[in-house]
Amino acid sequence: MSIDLTIDGAVAVITMNRPERKNAFTREQYDALGATLARIDADDDLRVAVLTGAGAAFSSGQDLKEMAEMAAAVASGDTNAGGSTGAGGFTVLLDALESFGKPLVAAVNGVAVGIGMTLLPYCDIVLMARSARMRVPFSELGVPPEAASSVLFADRVGWQRAAELLLTSRWIDADEAVAIGMALRVEDDAALMESTMNLAHEIASKSAYSTRVIKQLMVAGRGDRTRDARAREEALFKALFQGGGFGG
Repeated sequence: MSIDLTIDGAVAVITMNRPERKNAFTREQYDALGATLARIDADDDLRVAVLTGAGAAFSSGQDLKEMAEMAAAVASGDTNAGGSTGAGGFTVLLDALESFGKPLVAAVNGVAVGIGMTLLPYCDIVLMARSARMRVPFSELGVPPEAASSVLFADRVGWQRAAELLLTSRWIDADEAVAIGMALRVEDDAALMESTMNLAHEIASKSAYSTRVIKQLMVAGRGDRTRDARAREEALFKALFQGGGFGG
């Protein structure tokens, strides 16, 4: 998947572009998206970032073929294996999302699975296409949660809803995502990007200082909690991978 970056005035549009694999992530793409976010954050001419996917998916999550290869590598003693064991691109992306200092708006254009959903609490505003749906399949795959979703989901949607999403691996549609607070609103598929860009440009037209400090103040309280949750999750992934596979 390439990570495409286009600039529209003060708005940067990031497109996850691997439609033939439903924008599934490999280690290299985690690195690329993390680097793109860092580049936008460092550019004073850019005030807002929009994140979306190419084709029919937002992101189908981790490339499971690569994930299985990483598990096998860790089990064989390769301490440099990447992914959700705490090394490599996954950590690069999460660090970039957590430290991103500008408003980040997600335009969820299709299915959002795994990291496609767990990155959404790092976005300040989420708009969803009417046909989009999402889920986190951790309990189905036999793996721990990721990306601090073990705490951020409860922050976003409340404890019981978060527990249900994490424990059942079930799908939720766009209307339910809005109802529980995972997204702000639903847009018709054809209108999603226009509505998202209108919102992004409205935000970008405001004081650059104010938008930055509003973002900083809103996320300030979650930093230590997010890092601690990530450390716990990554330790469990590493232990699981050292055992040679996914959980039962």
